[in-house]
Amino acid sequence: MTGPTSGTRPDEIRRHNRTALLRRLHIDGPSTRASLAAELGLNRSTIKALVDGLAEAGVVAERVPALRSGAGRPSLLVLPQPQAAVVIAIDVRVEHVAMGFVGLGGEILGRDSWNLHRTRDPGEVITHIVDSARLMADDLDATAVGVGVSVPGVVRRADGHVHEAPNLHWTDVALGKRLEAVLKLPVQVGNDAELGALAEHVRGAAQQSSDMVYISADVGVGGGVILSGQPLRGSGGYVGELGHMVVNPRGRRCYCGCDGCWETEVGEPALCRALGLPDDAPRGAVVAALRALDAPEQLDEFAGWLALGLANIVNVLGPELVVLGDLYTALPPSVVDAVSSAVQRRSLVSRAVGGTQVVTSPLGRDAKLVGAAELAFEPVLDNL
Repeated sequence: MTGPTSGTRPDEIRRHNRTALLRRLHIDGPSTRASLAAELGLNRSTIKALVDGLAEAGVVAERVPALRSGAGRPSLLVLPQPQAAVVIAIDVRVEHVAMGFVGLGGEILGRDSWNLHRTRDPGEVITHIVDSARLMADDLDATAVGVGVSVPGVVRRADGHVHEAPNLHWTDVALGKRLEAVLKLPVQVGNDAELGALAEHVRGAAQQSSDMVYISADVGVGGGVILSGQPLRGSGGYVGELGHMVVNPRGRRCYCGCDGCWETEVGEPALCRALGLPDDAPRGAVVAALRALDAPEQLDEFAGWLALGLANIVNVLGPELVVLGDLYTALPPSVVDAVSSAVQRRSLVSRAVGGTQVVTSPLGRDAKLVGAAELAFEPVLDNL
């Protein structure tokens, strides 16, 4: 026997509506009360009460639009106030760390970055993060309310435990707990490619796509997936190691122990070989070589392996869009177009959906920093 179903309390409804309003302003920017009411499906009196409460708390402000049309009283714009909620976004890469203080609405208020060189000890990285965060907080006169961290490795989302980050030579690093202990803030840690996908979905090339895949090449190759508008996170948060699907069993040995992983054919060392550069050539040299490339056909074999892996991914996941990030954003447009055409030609699913698009990220190197910020904002918006 089941008991009576209890209704939703008015305060829960108000909180839900408040969060929805904040999320709309945070992601899409300023809007009028009338537009907010229409987009959120709320009546004008509800919107007025929510905006008035947020304005009183200093979370939003209202301004007369710079461009006015028509007669009568202008409709005021509701604007999120960046300093009302600030998070720390951290992007840990193989060769350097980037950090930003990001305000409500997505504005990056301040930045810092430093090279790791050969020093990748987790303790030293954490110490540098803490020191930099304190200096930036003082310089910006900002108080952070949360932290988001991007890491190129296998991360347990529940507590930010880095199971393995091979290119950093990290194993079983309690990154989330250690950062929380010293920063005294809630810390969210995610796989870098997963956060790249989140960034593209919220603020990049995939804003209008509910099903997309993000593929990034730093030293290794990773992938993030958005399905039906939600991140695919897998059991325990372990998902997205697309670079380790085997595409060439007779290929090179991968650090994971397999032969011919996709990463060995389309990662940064493979691109270096295709360009005639040493496997460990500096990133700047690789980008410069790509920009100076006179004969794109020099990358035909590399592009073939890239298209092969993407066709497999599209057949399995069926995205409407594939976004190439990090080093792939420097590929010549003709190469990206050739890869896109090859995927559409070779993938049964791509043909069925009318052609999966392959594009480069407009966010570039900032994608994972933006994703880390959005990860940190997820619980903040619910409690602001």
